[in-house]
Amino acid sequence: MNCPQVLPDLKRVIGGEGRALLQRFDLLRPLVEQMVTQTVLADVEISDQDLDQARLELLDQRGYERLDQWSELLHEIGRSHQEVVDRLAGVIRRQSLMREQFAAKAEARFLDRKHELDQVVYSLLRLESSFLARELYLQIESGESNFADLAKRYAEGPERNTNGIVGPVSLTQAHPDLVEKLRVSQPGVLLEPFKISDWWLVVRLERYSPATFTDEVSDRMCREMFDAWVSEQADACLEQLQIPSHEYDESIDSEPMTAFSDFSISK
Repeated sequence: MNCPQVLPDLKRVIGGEGRALLQRFDLLRPLVEQMVTQTVLADVEISDQDLDQARLELLDQRGYERLDQWSELLHEIGRSHQEVVDRLAGVIRRQSLMREQFAAKAEARFLDRKHELDQVVYSLLRLESSFLARELYLQIESGESNFADLAKRYAEGPERNTNGIVGPVSLTQAHPDLVEKLRVSQPGVLLEPFKISDWWLVVRLERYSPATFTDEVSDRMCREMFDAWVSEQADACLEQLQIPSHEYDESIDSEPMTAFSDFSISK
């Protein structure tokens, strides 16, 4: 798949004013990305067995047990056979292509991003007053009060509505200073109050779950790399759309886009 395969269709079907209107409402890029994706997926072959398995999985998700109940499912969801089969085929093709092209690179990407994928659950009290933070810390530490009750009564952030519990969330979603404290904390150990920006925090790590390289994570890494490749192809297409057509024709002859099979993407 390369950019010249998408651009002629865009220019033939949508004129310059139409493209400008799509661009104005941030619709041109999603359209180009979809065209790139659909064009490259069209070359991926799938078997009837794979499609039947996908149909069975969809039936199971909806509470059905057998393939001969397919018509009942279609009636329930209000879709035609062809609509659903085309959607399932697209999912299968995408997954097959991503694995074929990127599975060998998935673990390396996982290791690069592992610190972003680790999950934590922690209890949090966010307070403006350093004196109140210290008092509540002592109450929890001594066993006089529990974290959940104090959070419902005193917390000044959204944790007030969750009994002070935050997560499970990616470790990197927290403030960098809080991340560093959570990284070195032991589950169940209450941290003394500390200040971040305008807030005093009382924190206790409840659970730290290091990310592991599973099949599900591998697929996620493949999906991220595929999406990055599609984004790069869309960038190239959109750049070509900004130049006069005669220059565009010359650029095809002199500088063809990298073929899909090369899959050269930058980190």
